[in-house]
Amino acid sequence: MAESEEICSGTDKRKQFGNRLLTDPQNVFEHNAWDNVVWDETQELEAKMKTDEQLKHLAAEQDREKYEKEANMFWDSFYGKHENKFFKDRHWLFTEFTELAPESYLSKDKLEKLSDNVATDSTRELNDIQNDSTDYSGDKSQVVDDNVDASKVESMESKSSTSMDMVGESMNKADGNDSVENYPGESAKYRLLEVGCGVGNTVFPILQANNDPDLMLYCCDYSSTAIQLVKENVDYNTKRCHAFVCDISDPSNTIPFPDESLDIIILIFILSANHPDKFQYILNRLAGFLKPGGMILFRDYGRYDLAQLRFKKGKCLGENFYVRGDGTRVYFFTQEELRDMMTKAGLIEQQNLVDRRLQVNRGKQLKMYRVWIQCKYQKPLNKSEHKTQEESDR
Repeated sequence: MAESEEICSGTDKRKQFGNRLLTDPQNVFEHNAWDNVVWDETQELEAKMKTDEQLKHLAAEQDREKYEKEANMFWDSFYGKHENKFFKDRHWLFTEFTELAPESYLSKDKLEKLSDNVATDSTRELNDIQNDSTDYSGDKSQVVDDNVDASKVESMESKSSTSMDMVGESMNKADGNDSVENYPGESAKYRLLEVGCGVGNTVFPILQANNDPDLMLYCCDYSSTAIQLVKENVDYNTKRCHAFVCDISDPSNTIPFPDESLDIIILIFILSANHPDKFQYILNRLAGFLKPGGMILFRDYGRYDLAQLRFKKGKCLGENFYVRGDGTRVYFFTQEELRDMMTKAGLIEQQNLVDRRLQVNRGKQLKMYRVWIQCKYQKPLNKSEHKTQEESDR
């Protein structure tokens, strides 16, 4: 939910990142961006010194508490101001995440492998393979107290369920027949969820890319303003899309589908907007929603991204965690952090890449170093597969 979309979106189909390499520094201003630009030790050290200095000037404790407790209000304010005009539709999705292209997720082999078994136990605990557990600064999605400790997170995990008992039966009729669905999208052959959907910049490109009635796309955001804008979109169709307000980090929030019912979960510039104490719980909970073989598609901010280095004194909320001028928050990840958390959530790594991109302003002769992390993590088809992965990681 941020700057990266400004260079990765639009009607032009972008090649997958990593294809434009800067081999001669003298040619740096020949293009707007270069991929996989390797940092030298000096540049890395200067970035580390900058973030260490930021950490010495934390925001006041009362402000940190306010940004945590009122996170949804800040996002409501953001969408109330910008509506659907701030972010562009993510047409780059289909090059970076081919799993979202219709020819991939509607293929016969994919449907047979991932859509056979749907869990119906709506109160099942998290899968037991999981471990115990404007100064806009150029960017942009929730909520536990700043001082939450591990014991509280474990307590949250033990209480987590899909909350289907709170939803009750939706009694929506499936398209084209008289059968009754116990939850929206039950009859769909392929189900996706986008967490932190905003106004639908991922949702609508996916829906526009296919007309298959067997696809159900769920999307949630804890901004009620954002969800209302999604529902007002002319392309919103309740037979193929179900938008709902939800703070995914709050186990009491209602989820309109059972555990182990999703094929794909999309996390794009959203995990970083949560308090770091919530990261592991969120990933654990989301892993419980995936079918065996299902996958999390992830893209977010990387450590020492330009946006991180631009934050001024008093904007730091904690180590690598910041607040923007509009009250929204952002964290900057490393590959190792994400690998550790995803593995603890019981998922197997399929991709974990750093996208280091050098953007340039040719008119002003400026260089801007961006860092993002892109991951794909899959739920094992069986428990033994997960154990094998853990053993290899050791």
